[in-house]
Amino acid sequence: MSHPNETVAAPRAAGTQHAGDAGNGEFLTFVLGEEEYGVDILRVQEIRSYDAVTRLPDAPDYIKGVINLRGIIVPVVDMRLKFRLAKAEYNALTVMIVLSVGGRVVGMVVDSVSDVVRLGGEQIRAVPEIGATIDRQFLTGIGTLDERMLILLDIERLMGHEDMGLVAAQAA
Repeated sequence: MSHPNETVAAPRAAGTQHAGDAGNGEFLTFVLGEEEYGVDILRVQEIRSYDAVTRLPDAPDYIKGVINLRGIIVPVVDMRLKFRLAKAEYNALTVMIVLSVGGRVVGMVVDSVSDVVRLGGEQIRAVPEIGATIDRQFLTGIGTLDERMLILLDIERLMGHEDMGLVAAQAA
């Protein structure tokens, strides 16, 4: 016998199509070119200035190489190249966001880091059906905060995608 009020729990983010990352939460915002992006703050391990990397042979152009981060070899992704934006100018403002995704530490090079914002479910809209340089499967939504629009990335899915080859489906 089932009780009618067993399914009373409301969905976490009623206004979004994707459960999980797209709900309420805090996002680290960063800039790539003319746009501002957001990534789940819980995935961020640290923010550091861009260091020289050791280039790996036969790696895709968007994989800048690897760095040694306190004894851990960390692959570094240039997000401008990954998203097919104009080539990055590396300068004093260039930042690396160190993320923990899929049990692996990954570095992500961005133009600059803005701030941390809290977005409620009502501030996150579905991604519109338009042609874009970023595959929609890597986006959780569009965040709106006053006059700002944030492109919210599903960083776990992006870094774990087979094209990236960074996070193995199964740890060996």
